[in-house]
Amino acid sequence: MEILSFILFLLIAAACAYLAEQIVPGAIPGGFFTAAVVGIIGAWIGGSLLGSVGPALGGVALLPCILGSAIFVFLLSMISSGFHGHAI
Repeated sequence: MEILSFILFLLIAAACAYLAEQIVPGAIPGGFFTAAVVGIIGAWIGGSLLGSVGPALGGVALLPCILGSAIFVFLLSMISSGFHGHAI
């Protein structure tokens, strides 16, 4: 994979994670790189569940990536809300 292809992949994954964050209540902690990681994991989750459905851009199937990122953002927000506000 060339460096420009990888950068394009990161940008698309981060954009999908941003869209997923807008759909699902909850927030992705961190900045762009955290969103890119969430997008990559979301693309993997969505690809595992749905395959390569819908349009693709830069080697990323957009619909599975957005849906997988939404699932991952939801799980992250559930986990992080469980850690906040509870004294041990």
